[in-house]
Amino acid sequence: MPPNHPPRMPPPPWVIDLKNLPANKPRPVSSSIPDPPGFSAPSGSKKSAKLGPSTSANPSETDDLFLKKAWEIALAPAKAIPMNAIMMYMSGNTLQIFSIMMTVMLFMNPIKALSTVGSTFSRFDNERTHARLWPVKLAFIALQIATIALGIWKVNGMGLLPTTRSDWLAWERERQPMEYSAPAFQAILN
Repeated sequence: MPPNHPPRMPPPPWVIDLKNLPANKPRPVSSSIPDPPGFSAPSGSKKSAKLGPSTSANPSETDDLFLKKAWEIALAPAKAIPMNAIMMYMSGNTLQIFSIMMTVMLFMNPIKALSTVGSTFSRFDNERTHARLWPVKLAFIALQIATIALGIWKVNGMGLLPTTRSDWLAWERERQPMEYSAPAFQAILN
């Protein structure tokens, strides 16, 4: 004997039946709103017939867009330098795990970025943009070096750089006097 189930109720009218969706209606072509850059209308639409053959971007425009995006990537470390400087200032100059980890990360991230400069900008590099990409790479390298300089400033503030004479006492030799002087009462005793 099957279990007694209540009768199945039809779904409420507000539920969308995804299996029986109406066909997509083409949207009306509005000439007041231009298509976004790089958009190509389907071949059967009125807009494509009005435009004629497909319009493709000029290679120089594409190269300019590549260089613009490369400059955005190259200048991104400049936006992080003030934030890192404030974080280094706020972490203090004492040797604590937080300030040590922050300082290590301040060195590690730029070193990793400097080791991958070629692969970072490889997607923007082609025969037309190769010569124009050098200043972008140099700016990226300079900003990474500036971040490393910020790390050196922090390490010096923590007292970990040997910048004073007392840091090198182990290698100092004992001073040899050039002459000796005897007290006056020793001269009388002799």
